[in-house]
Amino acid sequence: MALVKPITNFSNVVTPKFGNTRSTSSKSSTMIRMSSSSTKTKKPTTKKAIKETLLAPRFYTTDFDEMETLFNTEINNNLNQVEFEALLQEFKTDYNQTHFVRNKEFKVAADNLQGPLRQIFVEFLERSCTAEFSGFLLYKELGRRLKKTNPVVAEIFSLMSRDEARHAGFLNKGLSDFNLALDLGFLTKARKYTFFKPKFIFYATYLSEKIGYWRYITIYRHLKANPEYQCYPIFKYFENWCQDENRHGDFFSALMKAQPQFLNDWKAKLWSRFFCLSTNRTTARIFPAVLDVENPEFKRKLDRMVEINQKLIAVGESDDIPLVKNVKRIPIIAALASELLAAYLMPPIESGSVDFAEFEPQVVY
Repeated sequence: MALVKPITNFSNVVTPKFGNTRSTSSKSSTMIRMSSSSTKTKKPTTKKAIKETLLAPRFYTTDFDEMETLFNTEINNNLNQVEFEALLQEFKTDYNQTHFVRNKEFKVAADNLQGPLRQIFVEFLERSCTAEFSGFLLYKELGRRLKKTNPVVAEIFSLMSRDEARHAGFLNKGLSDFNLALDLGFLTKARKYTFFKPKFIFYATYLSEKIGYWRYITIYRHLKANPEYQCYPIFKYFENWCQDENRHGDFFSALMKAQPQFLNDWKAKLWSRFFCLSTNRTTARIFPAVLDVENPEFKRKLDRMVEINQKLIAVGESDDIPLVKNVKRIPIIAALASELLAAYLMPPIESGSVDFAEFEPQVVY
């Protein structure tokens, strides 16, 4: 078994057809080619590439041979094929098949967005489109690789890639309202891929989907209650859109329950505390331990980290020479690491799925 097999030769990966991603009202749309560590763009562009940071969307690959073993029905007796069949029927229903239909409001709203808000919103569309497209690529490859091992799970992955492609296309059409378009074909071939072992793919993707659900539904509810802030009609689609994210998260929850070795040992408890800060209540339904985010001391630590981070930003924006900046950063970064470690080591809350809990969970939903 190879330690890692990257996603199949990218020339063979099918890039979803999103229709004409350039604005129909202008022939001078700018094609955005986000930065890549391995490929340089030959065509000049007036749009600045997204800055690579810890929060920038990434493309992922994994050990597909291990994935095939994990979902082999002849090897893994924990696979609940009845649950997977039920989930497959949910995905086949395709509740949002006709949901993502644009109207004239989009272009009008885009033209009215000016100044810093316009720039921030374009970055939001770029990052969101890249994140959705990243999901499409990973799910598409998993659907292809698992066809022989577990056709039901493979088909679910393929249907999830359908959803992600639809989302990415809708966001890219939004960019066309600003006379921009992401060059998704370029991203497929040129962007650097981050390798995660299957266990971490499960953790991170489950969280990503659940975070997406809460992100979209929270924005939708806020703007419904405060329509004066509805600056662009894409937010009106978030109520149904978030259900796609929720279904994806439920599928990954079922996948993890089929791999109890990823949830039931001391290492799982440590990793789950690391991964599940953002959606603590939701992750408590499946992860074996979650951070006690309601603890006042935990919140005080977060406030201190914000203050320390502001000091770090101030050093970076100062007029000092690089050497002096780096020296000043050392104690600040040390203080930030100390607070992070202290928050991580706070006593967690025992939780997890009641399907295989060996204790009475403190948090059950």
